[in-house]
Amino acid sequence: MNKLLQAEFGFQVLEIKKLDGYDNANYLIKTDRNKYIFKTYKFDEELIDLIKSENKTLLFLQKTDKGKYPEPVQFIDKSYLKIIDIDGEKCICRMLTFLEGDFLGDIKHTKTVFQSFGVFLAETDLKLQNFKSYTIMSRQWEWDIQYADLNKKYLNDIANLKDRTIAIYFLQQFEEIVRPMLPQLRKQIIHNDANEWNVLIKNGKISGLIDFGDLAYSPLINELAIAITYACYDKENPIEWASILIKAYNSKLPIKENELKVLYYLIAIRLVISVCNSAHSKKIDPKNSYASSSEKLAWKMLNYWLTINPIKAENQFRAAIGLSVKEPKFIEDVTKKRQQYISPIVSLSYDKPIYMVRSAFQYMYDAFGNSYLDAYNNIPHVGHAHPKVVEVGQRQMAKLNTNTRYLYDQIADYAEKLLSKFPETLSKVYFVNSGSAASDLAIRIAKIHTDHEKLMVMEHGYHGHTQTATDISDYKFNNPKGQGQKNYIIKTQIPDTYRGKYTTKDNNPGRKYAEETIEQIDNSNMPIAAFISEPIVGCAGQVPLASGYLKEIYPAIRKQGGICISDEVQTGFGRLGDYFWGFEAHDVVPDIVIIGKPMANGHPMGAVICTDEIAKSFSQGVEFFSSFGGNPVSCAIASAVLDVIEDEKLQENAKMVGDFYKTLFLELQNKYNCIGDVRGSGLFLGIEIVKENHTEPNTELANHIKNELRHRNILISTDGPFDNVIKTKPAMIFTKKDAKKVVETIEEVLKVYYSKVHKS
Repeated sequence: MNKLLQAEFGFQVLEIKKLDGYDNANYLIKTDRNKYIFKTYKFDEELIDLIKSENKTLLFLQKTDKGKYPEPVQFIDKSYLKIIDIDGEKCICRMLTFLEGDFLGDIKHTKTVFQSFGVFLAETDLKLQNFKSYTIMSRQWEWDIQYADLNKKYLNDIANLKDRTIAIYFLQQFEEIVRPMLPQLRKQIIHNDANEWNVLIKNGKISGLIDFGDLAYSPLINELAIAITYACYDKENPIEWASILIKAYNSKLPIKENELKVLYYLIAIRLVISVCNSAHSKKIDPKNSYASSSEKLAWKMLNYWLTINPIKAENQFRAAIGLSVKEPKFIEDVTKKRQQYISPIVSLSYDKPIYMVRSAFQYMYDAFGNSYLDAYNNIPHVGHAHPKVVEVGQRQMAKLNTNTRYLYDQIADYAEKLLSKFPETLSKVYFVNSGSAASDLAIRIAKIHTDHEKLMVMEHGYHGHTQTATDISDYKFNNPKGQGQKNYIIKTQIPDTYRGKYTTKDNNPGRKYAEETIEQIDNSNMPIAAFISEPIVGCAGQVPLASGYLKEIYPAIRKQGGICISDEVQTGFGRLGDYFWGFEAHDVVPDIVIIGKPMANGHPMGAVICTDEIAKSFSQGVEFFSSFGGNPVSCAIASAVLDVIEDEKLQENAKMVGDFYKTLFLELQNKYNCIGDVRGSGLFLGIEIVKENHTEPNTELANHIKNELRHRNILISTDGPFDNVIKTKPAMIFTKKDAKKVVETIEEVLKVYYSKVHKS
């Protein structure tokens, strides 16, 4: 190397030090005159043109600012680039001046430094506005944000599936929100890589910018997005630090409103590009630590970015440059319009309703810029806007959606996949559009199969909103405003071992409850067609049926000619952690199972699963037809949900996180007498709030906790006959960190509540 440098440049070399590099070899050269950077690249015809363009860019910048950017150094023959054999390999070689200074990544960040950075970057971009290079303008590659989709080929190199899913989510958001706006954004040649190891600082101010190898003709705002990404990805409050950069940049080069509108997503995509390329580099060259040096920080910021409402980010970016915050419609106006067309009987949650506009995984975003941790909404079973579910739905919708009278693969394929999750005896499925429709159909099937009319239902049970579903839902018909109990309905008491007649203090309470229910069965003046219950009764306040109860009831129902129906709308699909279906926890196999809500992650779908024998009976009557029950789109989405549950091991996650979550609540119960009971399984828990030192329901405190959590941006709900049970049934991707946040926030609420009570 010494001889080469002396021959090509006439240098008297004192020291050569190899530097870290992403995909080329760089050397720090100390000579008797100065320091230089000698850069070598594997030979590539297209790369030659790009390096020539990079040299031209640097020479252009030297016209007005020597010393701020590296300057190409001529070989002895006056050229700026040569093809040289190094160790038997043909290489492209060039020399640049060395810039002194500390790296931005090595110094303590201050507001002054960030202001200097923003100004320096804007001044650089102002100069580059007057530079043209058709080679750079024609470049399309992975590190240019506008071509983010080129990184999709690296997604499978991200080993952790949860991480990969987050990357895919932001790529989808980019396609939906940014891609349509790209033609409207200002474009020019930009540096495209102002990361913390390419920015130099002297005397507390930015003094230089190096490594122009990523030059791109790209939307101007991408320059700022990249700078923000690397300057802020180690910060606890990146939005605040980003605002300093934005304000400073804007002071020299004004930013347009449409550029701020997409900035949140551009930052996210730069992070995605970074982690995709890091994962790929690790795969092809595990020894190259430089390529993955920023990976941990990038993932940290991507996860944090999900917690930020995009509206909040945009508004803070707008405020940084003096633009007014975008005001949403007033809650009162939105509510008024809703009630103009939608009856108030369709109720809203919370004392102050929430105006939602977007969601992602376990987060929901309102129109005012707030982010909410959703610890309640079990319908998006695998997470809000899960990218695999979204993608499958979009693709199938663009391909085929039709009614069920035609042949198509999706219905049978999904039926096969779904039924594989059930015992062999449950082998036929009828698809409908909701859990309510499934309840309705299940009762119809039961009556036809048994030729009986009477039905036994569970106290506080809820099975839907159709007429039949209301008839069998004590939660509905026993409401003071309800229709009352129909003559063909027998209601049995809920085997509640906390608040019921027989509790955990009794010996074998499940059998005692069962004996009383069996007495009702025996005393019925007509045979019972079906017994229907949830394994954990949600509207009762997440009350698990007493252990051993169903083992006694199912045989008694069958003995007199009836069938047993398990409503798994809320408890199914792995939510309970130890079991995929709730009935498995009771060591029974029902004759009919009802599912809905989460089976297609919120897409309207439900199903009735039954035995061959029952299906044969039903087929003797009038044909069953559901126009869209089991349509291709619904089946494709539901199939994707099953894949995600399996691929991401969400049942195992429900078990692990649910056990941890429950333990935290039990620990809280030891501190506060207002927590009477903690029950449930997996990510389906109920926390009964009572008046201190006894079991009397404390509805007021339960609702206070619910609404206080809402004000602290956590969504949770209350239920039970006294509306005093905190219920939490979050998406299956819920984490231990999320669980800890919920319980710690409840404790904060209780501390404040009791401090006020004691003062009064």
